[in-house]
Amino acid sequence: MTTSRSNVPPESGTDDARSADTERAEIDRQRALANALRNARSASDHDSGTGTPSLKLAMDYLSLGGHRRSMIDDNITDVRQWDEDPPEAERFWKEQVETLPKDQRKQVEDFLPTINTP
Repeated sequence: MTTSRSNVPPESGTDDARSADTERAEIDRQRALANALRNARSASDHDSGTGTPSLKLAMDYLSLGGHRRSMIDDNITDVRQWDEDPPEAERFWKEQVETLPKDQRKQVEDFLPTINTP
């Protein structure tokens, strides 16, 4: 027996309605991620000079093999580190990022890959 998708929205409060909301939310998340990745790729062109200083710092840190990841929840950014950084990346982070004022450091942290990205 096969079922077909209906164009009639499910009644609010039913399992079908919650499932549809979850599917819609997942599609929205995938679109947002694709847009963010596309924007990051276009902004990360080091030769064009279009990147911000915070993006450049984040990209330089990652190019040194840095492993820190950002966790953003309700616009609160936290940086997690499960694996030890190579010495060059650790030194760069301590000298170039940790010394920044809090608002500028947050901007760099926002450019790190999130814990949700592969």
